[in-house]
Amino acid sequence: MTDERIKGAAEQIAGKARNGFGRLTGDRSLQLDGRMEEYRGRARDAYGRVIDGLDGLVAKAPCRYQDTARKGLDFARRKPLLTTGLVAGLAVVLGGLGRRR
Repeated sequence: MTDERIKGAAEQIAGKARNGFGRLTGDRSLQLDGRMEEYRGRARDAYGRVIDGLDGLVAKAPCRYQDTARKGLDFARRKPLLTTGLVAGLAVVLGGLGRRR
C-alpha cells in the first residue's frame, strides 16, 4: 500500500467528519469543504491504487524493459497531477478516435 492510499483514506475520513459536523451545525460552507476533502481523498486513493498496480506490472515486465518502466513510474510518482492530466487527455483523444461519425 502506497503512502498516497493512506493519505487518501485519512483525507476521506476527515472530510466525512467535517461534512457531518457541518450538517450538524447547519454550516453549508463546512459541509462543502468536507465533501471536497472527501473527494480529494478518493482521488488520492485511486491514484495510489493505480501506482500499486503499475508496481506489479513493472515487476512482471521483461528484464530489458524494467529500467525504462521504473523511470516512467518514478515520473508518475513525482508528478501526479501532470500524469493524471496526460492520461485523461489521452483518454479523450482515444475516445474521440473511436467514435463513429
